[in-house]
Amino acid sequence: MPDLTKPRDVVELLLTAQIYNQSETLTENDLPANIRKHYWNREKKQVNRPISVRIEDAAELYGIEDVMQAVGSLPFIEFEKFGAELKLTVFDLTKSWFAKQEGAIDRIRANPALASFYENDGVDVSYAEATLKAQPKERDREYLASLAAEIAASDEDVDLLALVHLVAPEDVKQRIDKLVLTRDQEDKIEKIVQAIGHREYLREIGLCEIGKMLFIGLPGTGKTSIARALSEKLNSPLVEVKLSMITSQYLGETAKNIDKVFELAKKLSPCILFIDEFDFIAKTRVSDEHAAVKRAVNTLLKAIDEISLIDDGVLLIAATNHPNLLDRAAWRRFDEIVEFPLPDARMRKDILDIILSKVEGDFDSQEISLLADGFTGSDLRMVVREAVLHALTEARMAITQPDLTDAVDEFSNRVGLMMKEYTPT
Repeated sequence: MPDLTKPRDVVELLLTAQIYNQSETLTENDLPANIRKHYWNREKKQVNRPISVRIEDAAELYGIEDVMQAVGSLPFIEFEKFGAELKLTVFDLTKSWFAKQEGAIDRIRANPALASFYENDGVDVSYAEATLKAQPKERDREYLASLAAEIAASDEDVDLLALVHLVAPEDVKQRIDKLVLTRDQEDKIEKIVQAIGHREYLREIGLCEIGKMLFIGLPGTGKTSIARALSEKLNSPLVEVKLSMITSQYLGETAKNIDKVFELAKKLSPCILFIDEFDFIAKTRVSDEHAAVKRAVNTLLKAIDEISLIDDGVLLIAATNHPNLLDRAAWRRFDEIVEFPLPDARMRKDILDIILSKVEGDFDSQEISLLADGFTGSDLRMVVREAVLHALTEARMAITQPDLTDAVDEFSNRVGLMMKEYTPT
């Protein structure tokens, strides 16, 4: 029986291209992510019209070795040798053929461009629902690369991109629903999600001091993981900066770098600006502090005051392992304080179950969670890593309970050595 998935894929591409080319209202976000990314114009930050479908486009998009063989029997496709381009000859026949193919309705429901057409043609699909399922261009690394290239070309003063680490939402590996959160963390994240979904309403009523979050907790408790997972959930690029990395040996440059980072976030809007090591500069100020350091601190606090989720589309998240070093002026800049405590036994078990979900073996995560009292989520990941690596050294692809308990003991001993104070003899 012939494989009809390949011709179906090519026909979907041709239909999508023709509908997109002929529409004045469809945008890049109405294209499936794979098609949009393939045709993305980095310089113009868009998908140019008209989209032309060449043999190499279909081959690259769908991994088809012989495109002509795959669609050669379809009477509504013609091949123009000049440019190696594929074209539809009878549109009505094409759209009827495609709708009858296995899985085609599901493909239409996930393709806003097709859904917009087929809905008007009387097919039981919804353009509005398709747009909710589709991935917007802001998720794509290609989109972020376009913005970064534009910024790099226009920046005449300092290399902004050298001050930060940019992460596209599609490159975030951990989803928010795969992280173990406290109830307080869930509630505060939901507030932010709702605020972003109702930005216009909040702007209309003048409630703009929203969207500045301070994450506090020990290293390894998930502050960075949640910031990145929020990037994936909100389809917003992450602008990640460590304050120690923008502190110049020339103290006067530090304040300037801070301004530049906040300026960059506004240019990348909508985005998440994640400031790690927040206590590095915004620390408790003392009377003998260097004047340039004071200026840098004041610059940071002023920049926080002047950036807004509602007006600028920038969600600000600052993180610190040492909240005791922050003074009152720093604390009052944030409308949400999110604590990251050490996970309790239930959370440790849930974290282990997620980490071990793809690991084969006979083990009891409940027992390990009790043995690992005081461990962070990051610590538990290291325990599992050690257990898996130990099994591999014995040519085993499955782990056992002793592998995990030994890994817990080994990690505890390692922490003990790190904490031990050695005195000279």
